[in-house]
Formats: sequence, C-alpha cells, structure tokens
Amino acid sequence: MKASQRIHIEGHVSAGFEAVQDAFAENFSRRHELGGACCVYHRGEKVVDLWGGVRKKSTGEPWQESTLVLVYSATKGLAAMTLAVAHSRGWLDYEQRVCTYWPEFAQQGKETITVRQLLAHQAGLFAIDEPVDRSVVADLDRLAVILARQKPAWEPGTRQAYHAISLGFYESELLRRIDPNHRSLGEFFQDEIASPLGLDFYIRLPESIPNSRLATLAKPSPVAMLLGFPIWLTLASMNRRSNIYRALIVNPGSEVVQDAERIYARNLEVPSGGGVGTARAIACAYSVFATGGQELRLRPETLLALSAPAIPATHGFYDECMLGEVRFSLGFMKPSLTWPFGNEGSFGSPGSGGSFGFADPKAEIAYAYVTSQMGTTLTGDPRDLALRYAVYSIISS
Repeated sequence: MKASQRIHIEGHVSAGFEAVQDAFAENFSRRHELGGACCVYHRGEKVVDLWGGVRKKSTGEPWQESTLVLVYSATKGLAAMTLAVAHSRGWLDYEQRVCTYWPEFAQQGKETITVRQLLAHQAGLFAIDEPVDRSVVADLDRLAVILARQKPAWEPGTRQAYHAISLGFYESELLRRIDPNHRSLGEFFQDEIASPLGLDFYIRLPESIPNSRLATLAKPSPVAMLLGFPIWLTLASMNRRSNIYRALIVNPGSEVVQDAERIYARNLEVPSGGGVGTARAIACAYSVFATGGQELRLRPETLLALSAPAIPATHGFYDECMLGEVRFSLGFMKPSLTWPFGNEGSFGSPGSGGSFGFADPKAEIAYAYVTSQMGTTLTGDPRDLALRYAVYSIISS
C-alpha cells in the first residue's frame, strides 16, 4: 500500500474496514502525520493493523512493523489494567481505603482516601513537594516514603485534579503492597498481562530493546504550539505555581522518561507516562477488556465496575489542572461531552501528542493509535479522530 511517492503504508485491514486505511493514508497527505500506527479489534478479531511513515525525522528511517514509541499518558490505561487484574483476583477493593493496604499512606490527612478516589484523580495528590529525580524514581522504597509523606492539596474527595505523573507512582506502590510477590507495576504488567498476551509494550523498558526499534518523538513547531494549544494551557504550563506545571512539568516531570543516548530511559518505571510499545499491543490488551476478559481471567464484577459511569468529586468533574471537565474512573478516562469516544461504558486513556487507546465493551471494539509526530490538540487529535470516525462509521452502518 502506498499513500504517496514518499510515504509507504503497510499492514492490512479486513474486508469492510477499508475506510480506516483511507483515513490513515490521509493523515499523511492532509494532517501532517510523520509516522505512526493504528490497530483495531472487533469482537476479538484484529481487523485493522496499519503502520507507516518514518520513525525518526532526522534520518527518515521507516516505521517498521515492530517499531515501538513512547505514548505518554496513554500508559495510564495499561497501568489501570494491572489494578483491574488485582481486583479480579480479590486482592483489591476499589471502595476500600488505600491505607488498608498501605498503612504508611495514612499521614497528612490521607487516612480516608479510598482506592476509587485515588484512581479518579480526587485525592489532591497531583504534585509531589519533596524533590524527586530519576534516582528516586528508580528506588521504589525511597519513592514510597516520599509519597506517603505527601500532603493533599485540599480535602480528598472534594475536587478533581489530573495526577499527570504522580498517579502511576501511587498505583505501583499500592500494587506492590497487595501482590503476594511484591512486584512493581511494570514488573506485574510484564508478567501477568504483556507476556501472556504476547504484547510488545513495556512500562519498564529493558536494556535489551535496541535503539533501532524505537521511534523518536518530533515535537510541534513553536507556531503549531502557539496556534494549537489553548492559550490558558500555554500560560499555565509556564507558571511555576500553577497546578498543571507542578503536576506535569517538574518533580520529576514527564520528560524524566527521555534519555539522550538510549532514546528512552531503561529500567525506569513511570506508570503514568513512560510506556513504550506498539498500537497493536495496546489494542490487543484493550480487546481482552472489551470482550469478556477470559484471557486474563477477569471477573464480570471487575468489567462491570470499569464500564460503570464515573463518580464525580463533591465539586463535580471540573479538573483543577486541566481547567475543564474531564471524567476519570478506576484509573481510566471515561467519555464525556468535551472528550467523546466509543459508547457509554467505554474506558481508555489518551497520551500527550495524540496517542490513544480504549475499550468499548458495548461495540466490542478495541482501538489504538500511536505517532512519532506530537500534535497540539488537547481533546482529540485530528489524526486520531479521523481514524475513530472511520471505525465507527463502519460498525454502525
């Protein structure tokens, strides 16, 4: 398949899903795509598996079938899956207090925070006050002590604020406490989800992955950033005292997962924003959650909880970091008027720059899109929207 003289698109689509292939090709010809991949499962069957463009802008090296890329916050969906597996095994109760599993957490007014509140970004723990650099992130025992000492920004459960980076650290320590083998979230994901399903996705990228398999992210031009991002977000991201700056930019900040020599940091876990993998892997994982969960022995009660509507904080779904309405539940984003996707009951997670993955149990759809060209749209990248629109136009016709 060839989208143009310069851009080659490879892969396959099942009969009836050709419109997704067309939208993927148009991403390169009309929507400034550089390189990327899209994968869709329908009723447990892989019906779309496409990749194309270049994985490295400076050299023009092509995107291959096995190319892996950083997906930033789309990682949150895979991290939430680990806790869902723990819930299905009876290790975790979403309504229980976090300190039931992690006694040291009960400091600084965090005694009554429930697992559900934490996973819905309603704990007031979006920022970390004590210094956290890469060495602390790599030392889970040290990190746990700092997390336990953190004071909520306000009374937990009253307000919502996007725990952009911190959420994954709290999830990992919670999982370490309930897993009989005390594995970190990245280790648990690899052992219990990625390996059984054969997924090319890592929350803890190993040394063994060569640089030649990794796509490098191309950042938007200054003009694209100025015209694309909402002005309030641009200003808040430069204000050192703003909630979003404290949640996303510093201590340790989202860029802690980058590495000048190895492209992405190795053997370092940032479960809220450091996942590296393929669209195929993300869609395959979501397909299990969209079609009954048998492969991971998920209980119906767990899947019902994930599909249930989000429960708002006392002051509603207004997010004090994103400065708008966003809905979260049990570690996933849920559809809303400002960020629609799938059907009612869907759950997933988008990532900075445009990547996205989600499960739609009602339609039995699992979807993933990844890219090497970071976009600037806050609530749905045009490339992603074109692909999703094509998928749903097909299954609803």
